[in-house]
Amino acid sequence: MSQVEMPTVDAVAGVAARILDNIKEDPEFAAFRAASLEYSEDWQCFTGFPVIDRWTLEADAQPLFEEGLRALALKAAVYEATGDDQAAEIAIAVPVDEMTHAMLAQAQLLTAIAARVGAVVIHQTDQEHTDYRAGGYTHDCYRAAWGEPPARYWLDHEEVVRRREVLADLYQSIGMGRSGREHSIDFAAVAA
Repeated sequence: MSQVEMPTVDAVAGVAARILDNIKEDPEFAAFRAASLEYSEDWQCFTGFPVIDRWTLEADAQPLFEEGLRALALKAAVYEATGDDQAAEIAIAVPVDEMTHAMLAQAQLLTAIAARVGAVVIHQTDQEHTDYRAGGYTHDCYRAAWGEPPARYWLDHEEVVRRREVLADLYQSIGMGRSGREHSIDFAAVAA
């Protein structure tokens, strides 16, 4: 992480709340939300969303969309205060980060909305921090802006690591190695 002095929790919370409100008031917000929530058979994730207990797209997509928005608003608020994109890559919980990827895939809409509201969208995979922990800086900023984050989605890093190990074992049992990054399935040998 950057060596920039981080802005106060209250400063980040106030700016993040304003950014989020402005995003939601944008004329293209409804289109952005619809596009972000448009999960087709092309969207696959083996280690992000599945760490949520009894995950279902139907029940979890809308609340996760809200959490993803909040995460992007927090990052934008830190960036506004510091001007440092590395400092703005604050710790985000894995399922929430996964949702931000769905939002970032709507590049045209998100870029246009961000420009109109005067926010900078921060995300770079090799700089991101998915080591969120309750009681840390991100948690404190979130609480100051919107209250307690939902623990269903804002999972501590150590719990995510544990759940990913459970998933990896289950995936391995059906021939999927490295948590879905490879498999040993011979489709020609499987009867149609």
